[in-house]
Amino acid sequence: MTGKPPHRGGSKGGKPPGRGSKPPARGQRPGAPARFGGPARPDRARTGPRTSALDAAQRAARMRGDDPVDRAPWEQGDEAAPIRSPRARPAGRGPGRAGEGAPPRRPPAREPAPAEGPTRRQQRAAASATLASGVQTLTVEADEAGMRIDRFLTARFPQLPFTRVQSIVRKGELRVDGKRAKPSDRLEPGMSVRVPPLKLDQPADRPRGGAREAGDAEFLRSLILYEDADMMVLNKPFGLAVQGGSGTVRHVDGLLEALTGPDGQRPRLVHRLDKDTAGCLIVAKTRLAAATLAKSFRSRAARKIYWALTAGVPRVRQGRVSTYLAKDEPTDADARMRVAKHGEEGASHALTYYAMVDQVAQKLSWLSFKPVTGRTHQLRAHAAHIGHPIVGDPKYFAVENWELPGGIQNRLHLLARRIVIPHPRTGQPIDVTAPLPPHMAQSWNLLGFDAARYDPIVDAPEA
Repeated sequence: MTGKPPHRGGSKGGKPPGRGSKPPARGQRPGAPARFGGPARPDRARTGPRTSALDAAQRAARMRGDDPVDRAPWEQGDEAAPIRSPRARPAGRGPGRAGEGAPPRRPPAREPAPAEGPTRRQQRAAASATLASGVQTLTVEADEAGMRIDRFLTARFPQLPFTRVQSIVRKGELRVDGKRAKPSDRLEPGMSVRVPPLKLDQPADRPRGGAREAGDAEFLRSLILYEDADMMVLNKPFGLAVQGGSGTVRHVDGLLEALTGPDGQRPRLVHRLDKDTAGCLIVAKTRLAAATLAKSFRSRAARKIYWALTAGVPRVRQGRVSTYLAKDEPTDADARMRVAKHGEEGASHALTYYAMVDQVAQKLSWLSFKPVTGRTHQLRAHAAHIGHPIVGDPKYFAVENWELPGGIQNRLHLLARRIVIPHPRTGQPIDVTAPLPPHMAQSWNLLGFDAARYDPIVDAPEA
């Protein structure tokens, strides 16, 4: 019996493949032409195995008489980006299957969406969210050049209490370029700051509604003595803390959140005043202005004048106080300062010029101070050191058998009266004067002091 020899490709009923022949590819019918390479058969076009949902969708479109589109079936409309069929072959890459002579359609050019980086508010929120995430490494930016390490941490983590920041640095838990740092160390761009895990039991913040923020903003604006696009000077009232601490929930630093601009720029503090000290407080509106103003304070380019009501009358009407000051309790950020010796651990040099403007009955004096340095409680400690503590000072007033005159309130009589500082952008001097707070105005009226009287401290040396 004669007949056709079996097909060499291994058709049904034919001989098994010989030795050395390769088995069919996975997913390929025995006897089907190879998927890649070899001539294509027109009668077998597009009849390969269904390898993708795209192939199935194209076959269904051809059966309906529609124009098959190289688009995934789960993408709809013109908004979907066309994709190339897995079977399409680029031109010049070898023979393709029948019906695939036309090159595949390329995706239309689409303009990339503009990259929008996070705002400064979002960056602060992200920094706050990492408080309990563990050790982190921060890089000092160009506009943070010259910042103190403790101010740097306060700016990056605004909800972290300042006392906690000082504790982290003091204990050596924070490293700058792998080395221990002091709170007063200055940072330079590109430095690496290693921050330890900041796992804290954060008290729940009161919800900041629109009405509360509007009230805070209105309150702060009522305190403005000077303002421009880069900075403002506030008339800080008596009893309002500048920064938060243990048990302090309302402070200037927290209220400044209400003045955050549309670009996310939040006003930031440049220096500090004691809670019970009233008067001129400088606030920067941008980080660059804050860095420039801080440099002015460090270089002693800023000129400050304070007024105080003190006990007794100094024998030397105009003088100079130069001492070393150290904290009684180094671990307490608001501890009482004491006069220390040169070289003593934790002691810093403090220099103040003073002048008596007026006095009454050899019992009270109106003193004007010009501090050259800016140590904690410097004026209060120096006034007590020369034997004339400031009236109403709960920490340093210790005069025996002294009674507060009638009509004078037992409040700290210390005012940051005037400040002159170069403008952060133009360099021109900004000269701002604060009025007497209500309790000091009452004492001045009672004692017959004239606030318009010439202040001899203006002629005191600058260093």
